[in-house]
Amino acid sequence: MNDDLLADAARRVLSDHCTPSVVRAIEAAGAAAPEAVALWAQLEATGLADALLPEDRGGAGLALAQLFGVLAECGAHALPLPLADTLLARALLSAAGVEAPTGSVALAQGERLADGGLRCALVRGGRVATSVLAQADGGWHLLPVDAAQPAPQALALDAALRWDAASLQTASPVAAPKGVELRTLQAAVVAAQMAGALTVVFERTLQYANERQQFGRPIGKFQAIQHQLAVMSEHVFAARMAAQIGCGGPGPWPDRLRVATAKARCSEAALAVSETAHALHGAIGFTAEYELQLFTRRLHAWRQAAGSESYWHEVAGAALLAHEGPTLDVVRRITDIEADAPLLPA
Repeated sequence: MNDDLLADAARRVLSDHCTPSVVRAIEAAGAAAPEAVALWAQLEATGLADALLPEDRGGAGLALAQLFGVLAECGAHALPLPLADTLLARALLSAAGVEAPTGSVALAQGERLADGGLRCALVRGGRVATSVLAQADGGWHLLPVDAAQPAPQALALDAALRWDAASLQTASPVAAPKGVELRTLQAAVVAAQMAGALTVVFERTLQYANERQQFGRPIGKFQAIQHQLAVMSEHVFAARMAAQIGCGGPGPWPDRLRVATAKARCSEAALAVSETAHALHGAIGFTAEYELQLFTRRLHAWRQAAGSESYWHEVAGAALLAHEGPTLDVVRRITDIEADAPLLPA
């Protein structure tokens, strides 16, 4: 199997079962939506959620790099369920010898509370996930969502979740592999999903520019619009290449410096591409009925998720300053995705 075949399989499933009407229904009703149950059942049937697991544990034994196309398709269809998080969570649980729960698993950063409980201030996809794998105080905890006290967040599918001390005591502790860090994992898969969403936004904007008539001809024929589209395409394709590098490597865990490159570039592109797309669409692009906002809302949220471009610029900058040789050596190692050696300490 290769990433093209996997991406094709994901595209077929999502095209049929993750339409804009399904996305809107799940955003409105959360996990209670019949569409959410049906869509997750379809995703489970493909086996994609277990793709990172070893073959002797029911998986496909794939590396994260081989799933880049799948993650990009998730972004290209505005998938409202945490498939990307579930992929990583099940791989983490398998490595720790912990049986994965049924349903989807969201990844989140948690904090231990004075009363012995645990709070995750932001769980992306918390309203539709079955469980949460939270990293807190150097440890990992697998917690059921239905045992938490939820609070709404800015985006419809996100939530703040709080578990009391009793729930935390009965939760499964998880000994994740050494050096695996939550933010790096999340940033890698978020960047890949951003690449897919950026591509769709560009394609839809290009199509609109070629169809929208003004002064007797499509607006895409005007040089000023063509220039904006050209700049937009540069951002989109640079972000996609960076995101693919971010997932590169021989195993399920991404390299931190490659992820820094990927997430920083995709976050930069998210702002520029969204601005241009809405500028060229005009008022119609902001309406709830029009599909463009399904993607640009996610791009703005993903831009901040797992560290914005400024955070990852600092990570990359620190690595460059610490490197004693030519800067080009670091650039070569980032882009050499076949290399096994980590570029940064965990």
